[in-house]
Amino acid sequence: MRLAGLIAAVHSPFDDSGELQLSAVERQAQLMVSQGVAGVFICGSTGESHSLSVGERQDLSERWLQVLRGGSVMPIVHVGSNCLRDSRQLAAHAEKIGAVAIAAQAPSYFRPRSVAELCDWCEQVAAAAPGTPFYFYDIPVMTGVNLSMPDLLQRAGERISNFRGLKFTNQDLMSFQICQRFDGGRFDIAFGVDEMLLAAACLGATGAVGSSYNFAAPIYLRLLAALQQGALDQAREEQYRSVQLIRLLASFGYMGAARTVMGWLGAPVGAPRLPNVRLTDEAAVSLRRGLEELGFFEWVRLT
Repeated sequence: MRLAGLIAAVHSPFDDSGELQLSAVERQAQLMVSQGVAGVFICGSTGESHSLSVGERQDLSERWLQVLRGGSVMPIVHVGSNCLRDSRQLAAHAEKIGAVAIAAQAPSYFRPRSVAELCDWCEQVAAAAPGTPFYFYDIPVMTGVNLSMPDLLQRAGERISNFRGLKFTNQDLMSFQICQRFDGGRFDIAFGVDEMLLAAACLGATGAVGSSYNFAAPIYLRLLAALQQGALDQAREEQYRSVQLIRLLASFGYMGAARTVMGWLGAPVGAPRLPNVRLTDEAAVSLRRGLEELGFFEWVRLT
């Protein structure tokens, strides 16, 4: 099991009242396919998983699996939760419906204080879906769990039969390289910082999971193609476009801004749930102007 290409961390779609809108998934999937995305990461950070109930997460995962069935886009389901029983329930459900892999963030309220404790927790989650590849989702900026990933690979590789690697949403490129080369490259390390993809690709990353691949995948596909062709200046230019884009979205509140962009590209996903906030009409106008000034809509136009 290896995660290759761009994997979009998809939004959980909501209607005007904030309820889950499963009917929106088909248009999201169509946009992903048209942009050349290789997989989707369901109910992760971008999907606001911790703002969804267990039932909602199951319903949304089922809908994505239904829509993608028979196609080439890989469905990966995030099952992390502060409640271990919920994580195990979500893992078992993901295996039942046919997810190609599952991943889990660390619990972030009562946090594991050591790699040993984290491995114990991962073992319990992975055991609920023993026939499905399991990835630990390292995102310390959100969870506050900042432990050694090379040490986790050592422990988990010895104890968890379906452990396959990491979703590495971490800017520590030294650790990233150690993880990639650990035990002869035994584990799959998917990179998760969109604005640093070029650096990771230069270091050997072949799979990447990120939120901006929902609406800006053509930028990153050109980046990877340029790198493969040895056109480093072009690859750098594409990466800087990503940096400018993400910086602009973050200035308006990333979650609300990213969801607004999805609507402009024909796959509306609604406003986020609190505590994330929707863009005001005035902010949306300013965001649109900023994107046009950057040239964003030309950057992502499909030819």
